[in-house]
Amino acid sequence: MRRVRYYEYGGPDVLTIEEAEVPAPGPGEVLLRTEAIGANFVDTKLRRGPAGPLFQRPLPGKLTGDVVGTVEAAGPGADRGLIGQRVAALGEDAFAEHVVADAQWLAPVPDGADLGVASMLPMGAPVALRVLRTGRLAAGETVLVHSAAGGIGHLAVQLARLLGAGKVIAAVGSPAKFDFVRSFGADAAVDYSADDWPERVRELAPEGVDLVLDSVGGGILRQSLDLLAPFGRVVVYGAAGNDLLDVPVTSLFALKAVAGFSLLAWRAAAPEQARAEMAELAGHAVSGRLRTAVHARFPLAEAPAVHRLIEERSHLGRILVLP
Repeated sequence: MRRVRYYEYGGPDVLTIEEAEVPAPGPGEVLLRTEAIGANFVDTKLRRGPAGPLFQRPLPGKLTGDVVGTVEAAGPGADRGLIGQRVAALGEDAFAEHVVADAQWLAPVPDGADLGVASMLPMGAPVALRVLRTGRLAAGETVLVHSAAGGIGHLAVQLARLLGAGKVIAAVGSPAKFDFVRSFGADAAVDYSADDWPERVRELAPEGVDLVLDSVGGGILRQSLDLLAPFGRVVVYGAAGNDLLDVPVTSLFALKAVAGFSLLAWRAAAPEQARAEMAELAGHAVSGRLRTAVHARFPLAEAPAVHRLIEERSHLGRILVLP
């Protein structure tokens, strides 16, 4: 089979396509024949080499991804009844024609679901839903979604609407993305690359923001805290800016709160609820209430082009890789 690895840290061109043996599923695992892979931003950070405690990956480097495919084999302890089923799963060595995945976290792909929708079922949509629920979103509240044009962000905008948000403000990296986030349900959009973006949010929410979803960190997080209304909450689920800011405790005294979220931690702490939410999200997708935008599709051999596009920060929604 073909797969993508990297044997040195650096730019996108270190990504190498190579021939390898088809992996054998271990205990509790299944082997998928890959149909499509949803590319993830975090791998562009890991590929450049160790940077702080969050971005560490030993060589040879593997690329994660949201794999859509058909189960071809089951390892010891995995249900052989899964063989032949079309599923989606978060893969740790995902850029390959065959991928091993944890059998207990497979997301069944509903009949008729396109590749974009299927690719968001194992990771993107569960994260988007759970960060909103971790933030205890209540009906009528104002939500500020950072990175709202990204793979998770544009899902969070839609789910905030489904959960009853009164106003959804989308923060994106350029005005060129405003129409995109509005088309997915945002009431307004701001450009957080502009120095005055907090003032634009204050104009839209004079009483303050009730909930902020932040995957950027650093100065964006600090400014977001200042925008919170009394009893407002920030949920942090990433640090794309590579700036691990210590949250100033004094900023929380004005009845504000910060919570963190990790999908792996959530699955470990509440596995039954996590699986129930995956089924809930599949229902939203089948009904058309939750849509996924696919910005571009690339063949596996063009993995460097995928990472270049991600690093340009110009894409809208998902990027799919097709083996």
